Amino acid sequence: MTGFKESLVVVGTKKGLFLLRGDPASGRWDVEGPLLGAGSFYGVGIDTRGPSPRLLVGTHSEHWGPSVTWSDDLGKTWEEAEKAPIAFPVDTGAALTRVWQIQPAGASQPGVVWAGTEPGALFRSEDGGETYTLVRSLWDHPEREQWAAGFGGQAVHTVLPHPDDPDRVLVAVSTGGVYVTEDGGDTWAPSNTGIRVSFGPDEYPSFGQCVHKVDRSPLQPDHLFLQNHGGVYRSTDAGTTWQPAENGLPATFGFPVVAHPHRAGTAYVFPLVADEFRMAPDGAARVYRTTDGGDSWAPSGVGLPGDGFWSLPLRDAFSSDGGDPLGLYLGTRSGEIWVSGDDGDTWAQAVAHLPDVLSLRATVLA
Repeated sequence: MTGFKESLVVVGTKKGLFLLRGDPASGRWDVEGPLLGAGSFYGVGIDTRGPSPRLLVGTHSEHWGPSVTWSDDLGKTWEEAEKAPIAFPVDTGAALTRVWQIQPAGASQPGVVWAGTEPGALFRSEDGGETYTLVRSLWDHPEREQWAAGFGGQAVHTVLPHPDDPDRVLVAVSTGGVYVTEDGGDTWAPSNTGIRVSFGPDEYPSFGQCVHKVDRSPLQPDHLFLQNHGGVYRSTDAGTTWQPAENGLPATFGFPVVAHPHRAGTAYVFPLVADEFRMAPDGAARVYRTTDGGDSWAPSGVGLPGDGFWSLPLRDAFSSDGGDPLGLYLGTRSGEIWVSGDDGDTWAQAVAHLPDVLSLRATVLA
């Protein structure tokens, strides 16, 4: 069929893992799941650097605890390391609670996969995400012990390797803020200048911000978009400084932010009323899009429910498939997956009545 694009969507929920396969433009989807038991799946990833996609899933079983599993055949079979793939060294006195983020590195490091965890730590894998080692330089950072727990826990929830420079990695932690390394992880520095804190004595501390999510476009890797606990920000200098980017938004609280991989200056957010009223303004589901680098935002919600919508997407439940035109995928706490196959111009519901959606990643298969 002319123009057919098959995409795979990996959906982590509070009661199982689900896989969706279909064409975001046609709206036809096959749904498989729940897979891997009825545990919670806070972090999922797709590594497309090899001959076939590797699905990486952070599992959390109430009986067996947290782990990481992977599949090299699009979910038909799954593997897990014989020993705990992510474990804190004994001398840290810490234990893994859950895996919040699984992020493959760039093409120049084909075996490297990063994992962000709760408690707030960064782990690095050299074998494609099968086993991991604690990044001690971030764990031993003198500011780490002052990172507080946000409402959802205290975790490294964003890992952004630079697409052109493997020595540069940005992480975000709740509630420590943004930290950056420029030497491959040997040292880390806070990178929060300009991000306001509304809940502390210092409005603009060097660290301690409750950052919800950060993203960047490979076309402009030094241009970043950030959704904070109480604001939307942009940076044009790789996170050295941040400026508010809120013109046109009905509210500045929210969780996810997604940068367009092929259009410089384009990004998407899902505003919520406030931290104490975590619902869509006026009960209308609206994705807001900027096409001018954050100078202005406009609603991009044709097809989303216009009233009576009181749910929300979490920080990792909004993602793109990297295709052109871009497929966008939005998962909600009420178990719906909303899909756009045209860069966010229009939306349609792909599936409903899933468990609470915690995480979501997508890629184009054909």
